[in-house]
Amino acid sequence: MDVTVTNLQGRAVDPAFVRDVLVRALRLSGYRRPPGVGVALVDDAYIRTLNCEYRGGDYATDVLSFPMDGDPSPDGPVLGDIVISVQRAREQARRYKHPLRREVALLAIHGLLHLLGYDDQTEKAASAMRSRENALLDAIVDAGAVRPRPGRSAVRRRGARPRRRTAR
Repeated sequence: MDVTVTNLQGRAVDPAFVRDVLVRALRLSGYRRPPGVGVALVDDAYIRTLNCEYRGGDYATDVLSFPMDGDPSPDGPVLGDIVISVQRAREQARRYKHPLRREVALLAIHGLLHLLGYDDQTEKAASAMRSRENALLDAIVDAGAVRPRPGRSAVRRRGARPRRRTAR
């Protein structure tokens, strides 16, 4: 199994960056081989529909997690799916004055922790989840363990192309 990232919205986000963040988080959580995790990068309208249908909230949220219920795949364990609103992530990155790639990584890690059984419904559980979230974010993104691939940024404007470097 593996981590699969699908970009279903108009803003360019490097799926490889999101995948690398989650694979690293899974390794730091004790997984030698990544279990099956699906990630969809969507817009607010898409996540609002899912939130309304599955959680009863008629509003756009930043991330949803759908843990796998039932038997694992014959190819290995399947944790479930994560849905991230890149539109909401962009707004939150502006509000908190940090790069969009950090916000997307944070949301991916938050969604993964829900798939791993973390809960944020009580203050005590939310505090434990935030602590683990911050530790993973620090180890993966803030420490530079996962960087954009050469020639690509982790998050690019739609239609933007990476700048070519000239030989010197």
